Amino acid sequence: MQQPIIGIPCDVKQIGLFPFHAVGEKYITAAVGGAGGIAILIPALGDAAQLRAIVDLVDGVLLPGSPSNVEPHHYQGEPSREGTLHDVARDATTLPLISMLVDEGVPLLGICRGFQEINVVLGGELHQHVQEQPGLNDHREPDTCDVEEMYGPAHAVKLAAGGLLQGWLGCDSAMVNSIHQQGIKRLAPGLEVEALAEDGLVEAYRVARAKSFAFAVQWHPEWKYWDNKVSQAILKAFGDACRERRMRRNQ
Repeated sequence: MQQPIIGIPCDVKQIGLFPFHAVGEKYITAAVGGAGGIAILIPALGDAAQLRAIVDLVDGVLLPGSPSNVEPHHYQGEPSREGTLHDVARDATTLPLISMLVDEGVPLLGICRGFQEINVVLGGELHQHVQEQPGLNDHREPDTCDVEEMYGPAHAVKLAAGGLLQGWLGCDSAMVNSIHQQGIKRLAPGLEVEALAEDGLVEAYRVARAKSFAFAVQWHPEWKYWDNKVSQAILKAFGDACRERRMRRNQ
């Protein structure tokens, strides 16, 4: 069987005088090695015709994390604080793309910003600064330049009884990393919780109405996925769904 084609949307980053379309290598590595696909990068052009062609081309899409935040007007949030990094081109690309993927049953895996994007598209809201919310913990990364420490286990998540993640892992809890300050304020209709942090913040969900795999996590399973059984389980399930779509399309 041919390997499935997995699309990964780009950020737009200014390097010197020019904008570049870019994706973190760790997401590409996870799509190839963890999910077993052929990775292609989706430029953040926000063009409807391009997006239609992408949906027809790919067997799955991995929505990666990013230093940028979804612009709050997309979920009727308050304007961001001065200095907040946004990516208008990515928003214009991923937000309409998500709707198309869910409607057409293309496997979808959201990570960090991707997790937040799906929630926004389906009608949810975000906290812009989780650590300032009463009763919620500080979910930001530790103040360190050591990436091993930055991406190390940070807190436990409780897995939903009867959920996909519990079924894949065969346990009720797991340790995850934590590198974010935005988080879910209101879960969108049609999303089913798969994991909660100790403070009650939603850390994983699935799209209940989706025709295929549509799953997202707030943490970073792409980081050294080969050393983490939780990451391996998520990426394998995503890859299996992409392979199934590829096989159906080849019949």
